[in-house]
Amino acid sequence: MLDIEITNEEFEKIRSFVYKRVGIALSEQKSVMVKGRLHKRLKHFGFKTFSEYYRFLNSKEGEDEFIDFINAISTNVTSFFRSPQQWQYLKENMEKIFGKKQKIRIWSAACSSGEEPYTISMFLRDNLKDFSQRDIKILATDISHKAMSKGVRGEYAEKDISGISSTQLQKYFDKHRTANGLQYAVKDELKSDIVFRSFNLVTGDFTIFKNKFDIIFCRNVMIYFDNPTKKTLISRYARLLDKGGLLVIGDSEAITENKHEFGLLKSSIYTKL
Repeated sequence: MLDIEITNEEFEKIRSFVYKRVGIALSEQKSVMVKGRLHKRLKHFGFKTFSEYYRFLNSKEGEDEFIDFINAISTNVTSFFRSPQQWQYLKENMEKIFGKKQKIRIWSAACSSGEEPYTISMFLRDNLKDFSQRDIKILATDISHKAMSKGVRGEYAEKDISGISSTQLQKYFDKHRTANGLQYAVKDELKSDIVFRSFNLVTGDFTIFKNKFDIIFCRNVMIYFDNPTKKTLISRYARLLDKGGLLVIGDSEAITENKHEFGLLKSSIYTKL
């Protein structure tokens, strides 16, 4: 199949569609990226233009294609124990954050392929006093079914496990050799702490959350949103956090417009006011 060009008009339609459905604000410079990432989807259906694909996306017949479309457009980059300084801060302030709370709820709001929620579980098991006596649940959500399915399986290649200590690997993973090399499978006890669900942070119904959270992790997601979308999402997080609860965002992100709702504790870690 020959390379298919994307016109300015086609790119603008796709750009607007992505923004309305998932809140990702693609810059004008992303045309080449969109073309490259969607080329396989056009080839899969035999479409000869991006306009054909766009019309299909907006048709009833194309409803199931939306997930593959988003998987192609979005970037899922994560790792275990990402941003070590955040985990160090949480470790140093465990007593202040949780105290003697018996019921603890944490949300990994863009869990991708599961490294973040499993990191949270390992971290709490290793550092929270009386872990086994407390009622602890971690909600892990993502818009990408493809990425999240890896998290549900809980199987990772050797290249994926950097950041995990040898003690943690032995304690929380089963190792086995496959045709593709060593694989590390998350043990059931770690899986039991986590509930995986699909959720769209822009168009999703936030009223489904009946309980307040103690910590919400939303790292390296809001960099893709424009300011109005970001402001709305942060306000929604504020309503879902207990007073004093934490919002943990990406190292390169900052809360600039919701200062009446959150106070800065440490770079990329905020507390609900």
